[in-house]
Amino acid sequence: MSVNIAEIFPLLFDKSNKVAFSALQLLQKESEASDRVYPFLDRCGEMLASNNSYIRTRGLTLIACNAQWDADYKIDEIIDEYLKHITDRKPITARQCIKLLPTIARYKPELREDIVAALNKADISIYADSMQPLVYQDIRNALAEIQAF
Repeated sequence: MSVNIAEIFPLLFDKSNKVAFSALQLLQKESEASDRVYPFLDRCGEMLASNNSYIRTRGLTLIACNAQWDADYKIDEIIDEYLKHITDRKPITARQCIKLLPTIARYKPELREDIVAALNKADISIYADSMQPLVYQDIRNALAEIQAF
């Protein structure tokens, strides 16, 4: 059964997080298998500016999942905006962003230097003391994974 991306994509913005998360999972799975979600990458980039942290996280996720298909260098054009989310105002979104960066670095080697630099200079002091060690560990793990390529 083929997934209708144009019908599923708008569900990423559904008021029900359960509906939106299901849509994200479907689109992630499709992104691993084919480039059919890639034409929506510009819209994923727009999601990074959302006031809703869940929508930002969904955009970050789908951009990373489509890095392998990025023949048009769309991610290169928005990487600076993407990297700002290493220190997203919501630590959960920041953690997701950091965990997704090795995927981008794997498929976009020309961006590795920018990604590593952004991870190294991230100011995690903006987070509560309870979150700082978690974010710091995520950064260390992402750097180690990128180093291994």
